[in-house]
Amino acid sequence: MDIHIVFQIAAVGILVAVLNQVLVRAGREEQAMMTTLAGLVVVLFWVIQYISTLFETVQTLFQI
Repeated sequence: MDIHIVFQIAAVGILVAVLNQVLVRAGREEQAMMTTLAGLVVVLFWVIQYISTLFETVQTLFQI
C-alpha cells in the first residue's frame, strides 16, 4: 500500500474539519453537514479500490 493515500486522506480530513468549523460558526449547519458528507464520499471512492484489491488477494490466497 502506498503511503501517499494516507496523506491524501489526512489532508481531506483536515480540510473538511476546518470548513466544518467555519460553517458551523457562521450558522450554516446544513452546509457544514454536506461538506462533511462530501469529504467522506471522496475518501470512500479512494479507498474502495484498495478494498477491492484486498478481497481479490484474499480470494487468490484461499483459492475461493
